[in-house]
Amino acid sequence: MNAAVRMKSQPNQIEGLIALIDETILIVTEENCALAMGLPASRSKLLSRKTEIAALFEQWVADVSSKKVSVSAEEAPLRSTFAERIQLLQVVMDENIVKLRAAIEASQRRIDAVMDAIRERISVSAPYAHDGRRNKQVFSCSSNIRA
Repeated sequence: MNAAVRMKSQPNQIEGLIALIDETILIVTEENCALAMGLPASRSKLLSRKTEIAALFEQWVADVSSKKVSVSAEEAPLRSTFAERIQLLQVVMDENIVKLRAAIEASQRRIDAVMDAIRERISVSAPYAHDGRRNKQVFSCSSNIRA
């Protein structure tokens, strides 16, 4: 590949990466809105696209590492746009982490509440109390079973 062709193709590659970053920003922003409304992230219809984008980012990192893609000094406007998008992506991702942690904590509180209710229900219907004495009100689980 000659230098003229390489110079011509790189801006398109970098523009493609910028477009990928912009799509990621939109997807994560949408997920943040859903999380803010209390919806679980796992139900996001964008989960498969996020997985695809992650694979594309991995390919970009590999291409940059192997020096297949680079932004030369003459491409200052693209570098500037790229840097701006990366900063915005970082802000959106930081917010996403905070919202995901809050959603996980809320889910854990719900699980704890359900487990507490189950334990309470079990202790009320148990034949013996925590001190080993027989409960006054014992419910039989087999009272309606016929052989």
